[in-house]
Amino acid sequence: MLKNNTLSTSCDYTIQNTTVKDQKAIYALFEQAITYIKRNNYVGWKTYDKSFINKDIQNQLQFKIVANNQILGVFSICLEDILIWRTREKGDAVYLHRIVVNPKYKGQKQFQKILDWTTNYAHRKGLQYIRMDTWAANPSIIAYYKTFGFAVVDTFTTPDIPDLPTQHRNLEVALLELTLLRESHETSTLV
Repeated sequence: MLKNNTLSTSCDYTIQNTTVKDQKAIYALFEQAITYIKRNNYVGWKTYDKSFINKDIQNQLQFKIVANNQILGVFSICLEDILIWRTREKGDAVYLHRIVVNPKYKGQKQFQKILDWTTNYAHRKGLQYIRMDTWAANPSIIAYYKTFGFAVVDTFTTPDIPDLPTQHRNLEVALLELTLLRESHETSTLV
């Protein structure tokens, strides 16, 4: 479990673990996202798996961006994703999953806040990559993530097994990876 991962990333917002008290709001965010996707004929979620969300909350792997007592968005992380990343999984990455932005706060760079937090987290843990997957059939979202420095390293059709959330089974995904620069702790001396 991850503990004490509240991280003030700005005087305007914080990123902190979600709690059971947030469930209703989290479910509403997922339902709003699905409605938005359907209304605009986008490739994306058709459903979501509450049991995985609840596990993320319980294991302190889901986080929320909060400003003025409002949830701007949520996301989950994990430190191992062998089912999707297979041979690339070497314990050197943090994985982003189930990112949902509150529609009231779209266009306000919520993903940049998530990425800043995740980059800081990865550096603290000595990890080399931030990885995520998204719908291979959605070139717009892939292009969006590329603007943040992610590169597509593979495509893969996920297995249809209960170890994955319902919405993630038998799904062709693009695997996206951001290589982090190692922070140098060495100091140079002038001779």
